[in-house]
Order: sequence, then structure tokens, then C-alpha cells
Amino acid sequence: MSAPEFHVAGLGNAIVDVLAHADDTFLIAHGIEKGGMTLIDEDRAQTLYDALGQTVQVSGGSAANTIAGIASLGGKAAFIGKVRNDQLGTAFTHDIRSLGVVFETAPADRGPATARCLIVVSPDAQRSMSTYLGAAQDLTAADVDEEIISRSAITYLEGYLWDPPAAKEAFLKAAAIAHDANRMVALTLSDSFCVDRYRDEFLKLVRGDVDILFANEAEIMSLYQTETFDEALQAVRGDTKVAALTRSEAGSVVVVDGKVHVVDAETPTALVDTTGAGDQFAAGFLYGWATGRGPVECGRLGSICASEVISHMGPRPEVNLGQLVASKGL
Repeated sequence: MSAPEFHVAGLGNAIVDVLAHADDTFLIAHGIEKGGMTLIDEDRAQTLYDALGQTVQVSGGSAANTIAGIASLGGKAAFIGKVRNDQLGTAFTHDIRSLGVVFETAPADRGPATARCLIVVSPDAQRSMSTYLGAAQDLTAADVDEEIISRSAITYLEGYLWDPPAAKEAFLKAAAIAHDANRMVALTLSDSFCVDRYRDEFLKLVRGDVDILFANEAEIMSLYQTETFDEALQAVRGDTKVAALTRSEAGSVVVVDGKVHVVDAETPTALVDTTGAGDQFAAGFLYGWATGRGPVECGRLGSICASEVISHMGPRPEVNLGQLVASKGL
């Protein structure tokens, strides 16, 4: 087997994030669930956008954010996701390619507009997301580039995209290509609401197609329907080769072949916006794994990357993560 050309290839929603600061009264007035992610239609997206006032726009999407982090670490990365040939689609394409990421998915020339996520950041740094998925949900198996997947050490799948039947087919095709090439497949559960909707399907994926699982405390407890994190931890130990479970300020727990490793959190310079914390943890962890690091070091890399992103607005790093982790001796 030849050495992989890419450390990680990501499949996920191609979204432009629109971020704004607002307090809880704004959330209540507009019926936004604090700390959650709600799917909305195009009309609702426009109404909320008009109400937000001053915003910051940045290309986002969970897996795309992770891929951006891997590029910042110095890794070679590719992304597969669908945009429309509109203004936001052009912006997304320019942004991700400017990071050195290979992005070759053909844009749609008709149908829904490019996806956008309206993120309201509260004074306590909680983010409440209202997402119009638009063209992102039109990813199909035909968009999966076999050459890119087979040349990537790890293929990373975003749970948020596990909804449309065509996207599911794309996931399963990518996983099959990766395993046929003797590569690894990683999955992030993305959100508890995703788990609640597709618990049985996610469990089937975890037990049959996934080598590395990412989840936070709420997601893993939802997956196994347990009352405590420890119960969920015991359940996942026998279901997948690697599980990287994040617990916010309590750090992370990494399970490899049933063995449990506890990794401390990295203290941020400031707590400004938790958007993208899980995405950047995954970036550090996946880069570490793809470059042959041990489980504790992978968890530490993830913690450092997560700490950087929560210290400022937006879901992507503002510093060179490769230099940052090097300054920490990694």
C-alpha cells in the first residue's frame, strides 16, 4: 500500500457562518434555543439575518472547520461538500482553497442557495445556531472523489450531514472506498439532536464502518441512552477501535482498543466563543493520529487546538496551529 497523500479528507456540510453577539433577550424574542442547533428554512434565515445587525461572516461547517484546522497544523487535507454557484458559494470555495485545502466538488448550478448558519454568541460564550442547509444537503455519492478518499489516511464524516438519503449514500461510499484502500474512517456525532434522530443508524455505523469516533459528553450518553458518562464510556469501549470523548473544561477521555486515557483540558487565554471547539479538537486529534502520535498526545493536540478557537470569535483558528503546538513541545 502506498503512503497516503492526504492526512485527512472530510465530508460535510459546506456552510458560511454568520456570527453575532446578542444576549438572552434576543434569543427569547426570536424563539432561538440557547446552546442548540435548529434547522430553518430560507425565509427564516433571511429574517434572522436582518435582525442580527453587525455580523462576522466566515466559511464554516463542522467538518470543513476541522479540515481548516488540520491545514493550520501543517497537514495535507481535502474537503468534499456541496455549494451553489452563488456569492456565498464562491466565498466558501475561495476561503477553503486559500488555506491550501484541496476542494474540487463541483458547485450546483440550480436548486437551493449555499448553506448558512446564523450563530448568536451569548455573553457567557454559549453559541445558539440556526442553520439553513440549502445546497449542502444535495451532496451525492457522485460527488465522492474516489482518488482523494483512497489517498487519505483518514476519511472524516460529519454527523450533521447524516440526513438526506443521497448524503447517506455518499458517506457509505466514502467509508467503503477508505476501507478498501486500507485507510481509516472517523465520524463525529455532531449534536445530540442528530443522535436522537438517528441513534440506531449511528450505532450501526459505529459498530461496522467507523474506526475513530468523536463525541461530547451529551452525545455519547444519548447514543447509548445512559444516565452517566461512565456508563456510556463502558459501552463505547467495545464498539469502536478509537473513541475521543470531550468533556469541556474537564478535558477529554480517549479510548483505544478498550484502554482508557484521560487528558486534561488546555486553559484558554480567554473564553469568548465556544463555536468550533469540538471541530478543532477533532483537527488536533486527527492530525496527531495521522502522523503516528499516541492517544494521549493526540488528545493533547486536540485540547490545544480547541483552547485556541474558544479564545476568539469564529470556528477556525486565528493563529498558526502548527507553531502553537510546537511552542507547547508537541
